[in-house]
Amino acid sequence: MKKQTFALYFGNRGFMPAELIEGAREDMVKAVTDAGYDYIMMDKDATRYGAVETRDEGRIYAKWLKSHEGEYDGVILCMPIFVDENGAITALQDAGVPILMQAYPDEIGKMDFAHRRDAYCGKFSVTDVFEQYRVPYTVMKPHVVHPLSTEFKQNLNDFAAVCRVVNGMKRFNIGCIGARTTAFKTVRFDELTMQRHGINVESFDLSELFELVRAKSDNDEKVIAKKAALEAYTDFSNVPEDKKIMLSKISVVIDEYIEEYHLDAIALRCWNEMETYLRVCPCVLLSELNDRGITASCEIDMCSAITMRALSLATQGAAACLDWNNNYGDDPDKVILFHCGSTAQSLMREKGTLTSHKMFDKTDPGSGWGTNEGRIASFPMTFSNCKTEDGKITIYFSEGEFTEDEIEKDFFGCAGVAKIDNLQDKLIRLARGGFKHHTTVANGHVKNVLEEAFKYYLGYDVVSIEG
Repeated sequence: MKKQTFALYFGNRGFMPAELIEGAREDMVKAVTDAGYDYIMMDKDATRYGAVETRDEGRIYAKWLKSHEGEYDGVILCMPIFVDENGAITALQDAGVPILMQAYPDEIGKMDFAHRRDAYCGKFSVTDVFEQYRVPYTVMKPHVVHPLSTEFKQNLNDFAAVCRVVNGMKRFNIGCIGARTTAFKTVRFDELTMQRHGINVESFDLSELFELVRAKSDNDEKVIAKKAALEAYTDFSNVPEDKKIMLSKISVVIDEYIEEYHLDAIALRCWNEMETYLRVCPCVLLSELNDRGITASCEIDMCSAITMRALSLATQGAAACLDWNNNYGDDPDKVILFHCGSTAQSLMREKGTLTSHKMFDKTDPGSGWGTNEGRIASFPMTFSNCKTEDGKITIYFSEGEFTEDEIEKDFFGCAGVAKIDNLQDKLIRLARGGFKHHTTVANGHVKNVLEEAFKYYLGYDVVSIEG
């Protein structure tokens, strides 16, 4: 996998000692590479000290940056001293990627004219001008930070996550496989609003999928290979052979949609036609797709697919779509989050077991093979969802943790107990906000990263449910 790459920018001002810029170039290269990222950097002979002060030098940097378009994920604007804002905005107003503002701290004992930096103050000068030009940028705590500090390493990792989310969400393709289930008006979505936010929707009729599945031979090489992959993914030992073959065929057809239409995410109409006519339940296929890096939500929940993709980009892991399903005894801050069996295996305590969906078996025995049952692991988690309304995408983010609390054995599907501070207040805000009965989760606390990406770069309406 290609390393994330940052374009490095160094500001200058007329009276700045050359050694401070030279030191900043060395520090930033070491900081970025030590953190596991790559960089591009303008040659130090291109301008005075390889930094930017004037508008003319800003144009030189902008031209250099344009020549490397597509090679960098974000820009790090380094301020070794109180830098010139005119050169900075000229250089970066068309960067088109997230920009991290970094300013050097002054050191006690080095506050004489030869060593004092004043970047603490100068950072405001740069951010003010970027605000005036409406060029988005990222600022993080602490206000000033040395590139070789542990704090800046965390800044870098968070900024890398912001870049992944912004660049991955700016434009992507999502497949809507099947029409919205009549009973679930909660998962309505506005396709034109999604398009305005760079999300291209490709729609597929479920009947076409059925015909493509039925046309597949049991001995098709792709079907045989898929069956082996699914059997390795989770415990298929109790599954009848004909159900394994049918699930493999469906998975192959979905893969073909993904490849042909360059889909980054899908939402699937998962019931009850597949169970009625194909005699399987596709939960495990969604689970496996999420672990493969293709966001996949169930119940045609296109909005959940949006936040699942964002969570996956931020955490570099799988996300899951879950129901706000049950209270956990009398604890007001705990809830059982559940879905039938579509949770990614990587988010589970241990390897799941493929079963037949108990709800379908109740009225139509044998029609529900495909639920990957088990328990969600304990981990710090971020949860989110969104809605499309009046031409806007409104989104929330919050955090909690999955606990080790047990759920009784007879509770079917894949579930976990989540502890969320002030949960009751948050549930009221979700209800009053018109959000759905689903939320999406991923492993890791990335609320700040996601709010930064969606509020300042992607133009979503970010709402708080924190109170």
